[in-house]
Amino acid sequence: MDTTGLPGVAPIEQGLRGLALGHESEAAPHDPSPEHRSYARLALTHADSAHSRYNALIRTLVSFERAGACVN
Repeated sequence: MDTTGLPGVAPIEQGLRGLALGHESEAAPHDPSPEHRSYARLALTHADSAHSRYNALIRTLVSFERAGACVN
């Protein structure tokens, strides 16, 4: 699927590249419970804003998924 121009594509692609290289980030956790791991990573570096940053990541992912569904 061509993801060019879809909203939120940059962090999605960054996370996928990171996973392919074995790197972990807020966007690409290696964990059976990636949602909890992402939040935990955010809480380590952004304790006061982890919740809002996590919600922003989720909104970006949902926007990307919805746009991708419209393309197909």
